[in-house]
Amino acid sequence: MNKEHFPIFLVATPGLENALCAEAHACGFTDPRPVFGGVEFFGGWRDVWRANFALRGAGRVLVRIASFRVSHLAQLDKRARAVDWDEVLRKDVPVRVEASCRKSKIYHSGAAAERVEKAIQQTFGAPIEAGAAVRVLVRIDSDVCTISLDTSGEGLHRRGHKLEVNKAPMRETMAALLLRECGYLGTEPVLDPMCGSGTLIIEAAEIALGLEPGRTRSFAFEQLANFDPDEWATIKQPTSNKTTDLRFYGSDRDGGAARMSLANAERAGVSSVTRFAQIPIDKLERPEGPSGLVIVNPPYGGRIGDRKKLFPLYGALGQILKSQFSGWRVGMVTSDKALAQATGLPFKSSPSIDNNGIRVSLYQTDCLG
Repeated sequence: MNKEHFPIFLVATPGLENALCAEAHACGFTDPRPVFGGVEFFGGWRDVWRANFALRGAGRVLVRIASFRVSHLAQLDKRARAVDWDEVLRKDVPVRVEASCRKSKIYHSGAAAERVEKAIQQTFGAPIEAGAAVRVLVRIDSDVCTISLDTSGEGLHRRGHKLEVNKAPMRETMAALLLRECGYLGTEPVLDPMCGSGTLIIEAAEIALGLEPGRTRSFAFEQLANFDPDEWATIKQPTSNKTTDLRFYGSDRDGGAARMSLANAERAGVSSVTRFAQIPIDKLERPEGPSGLVIVNPPYGGRIGDRKKLFPLYGALGQILKSQFSGWRVGMVTSDKALAQATGLPFKSSPSIDNNGIRVSLYQTDCLG
C-alpha cells in the first residue's frame, strides 16, 4: 500500500454523489470522481484526516487497503494473511470485521468475516471485539474482494452538537448537500419554517461562519498505526475567524422543536446568528434584511403525517411564500410530487435521493416574483 497514494472513498447519500464530488473538489482534493453511493479519489493519510474533519456532506471516509480475486474461503484466508495489517492497525487496539457478499462463489458473509478475523489475529495479533471502534470492511462482489478501513468511526453526520432530535430528523450530511444543491455558499440568509431539530439552519450558520463540521468530535483514524498527533493538530487549527452579519431563521408550530433547535445551536456555537421561534405557517413573516433561501423539509406522509391532511398545509406554505417572500429562492424536500404541486410554486425537481429508505426529491424555484 503506497502511503501517499491510495484509493479513498467518501460515502454519500445516494442521489447526492455529484454534490459531494463538487464539495470535495472545492476543498482541494485531487480529481474526485462520483460513483454510485459516493465519491472516489486518490490521496494520502493527511487527506483522509482532512476529509473527515472538513467535508460536510460525506457520511464516512473509507480507505481501500487491498483488492484481489477470490473464489473460495481458503483463498480468502491466504490472501487476507498477506495484507500488511501492521501498516494500518495497532496490536493494542481492538478491531471488528464486517463482510458482505454479492454475486460471488463466497456467499456466506459471516464465514468471510470469520476468515479475515482469524487472519488479523493470527498474523498480526490485534484483538477482535464486536463493539470495536475500528472497523475492517470486507466486500466480495462478483468474486472480487475489497478490504477497506472505516476511518470515521461514528457516522460523520454525528457532529456532536445535535443531542436533541424531533421525529424523523434529517442527517446533517444530507442537509449540507441539499444546501449546496440550492446554491447556498454562506453569503445569504436562510429560513426554515418547519425546522424540527434545527439541522438545516445550524448547517447554514456553520457554513457562513466557516466552522469545520468535525471540530469537536473524535475519529477512528486516531486509533490507527499511522496516526500523527502533531499533523492532526495542524489540520485542526482554525484557518480563519469568519464573522457574518447574516441571520438564520428557524420556526416551527411546535414550541418544543424551537426550544430543541436553540439548544442544539448553542452547543454548535452558532446561537449568536440563529433565531428560533414557535410560529405556525399562516403567521410566518419575511424577516428584515436581504433576500435569501427558504429551505424546508415538511412532513410528506411517509413517517409523519396523514397525506390527505397535508395538502392544505402545503397550499398554505406556498401561499405565504408567494405573498411574503418576493426575491427569495425556495428549496423543498418531499417524496410526493402532488404535494409539491399543491404549493402552487414554480418548482423544478431534481433526481431522487434516498433519505433513509424513502425516495425524495429536492424541488427548487428561482427567485420568487
